[in-house]
Amino acid sequence: MNIPTDRFYSASHEWLLLEGETGVVGITDHAQRELSDIVFVELPEIGAHVRQGEAVATIESVKAASDVYAPVTGEIQEVNAGLAQEPGRINTDPYGQGWLFRIRVQNPAETARLQSPEAYAKLTAGAAGTPS
Repeated sequence: MNIPTDRFYSASHEWLLLEGETGVVGITDHAQRELSDIVFVELPEIGAHVRQGEAVATIESVKAASDVYAPVTGEIQEVNAGLAQEPGRINTDPYGQGWLFRIRVQNPAETARLQSPEAYAKLTAGAAGTPS
């Protein structure tokens, strides 16, 4: 399973890549595999202020719908508008073209509540053999 080492992870399977005061957010390779074929994405409003752990987006697949939670508190600065036309980008490139939104991070110390790549790998290790 692909778990890039340059970002933080939540127990609810979101990733956060810090770029200065901005964080890029998406769902993990594990999450997209569990959801299978993603068919629709509802993204947050630009300018919305969200709190860490708050549901801010929804992803629908052929199997289920799942909420996406804000990994940190902040203001939504940008959403990946291309996902409206091609939600499957999340399946094919969850850490690149499948990003969901950019957030201005209000309190960088909140990243201490997120997991390292190593801890996230342990969290999902039992699921690694789960059929997708």
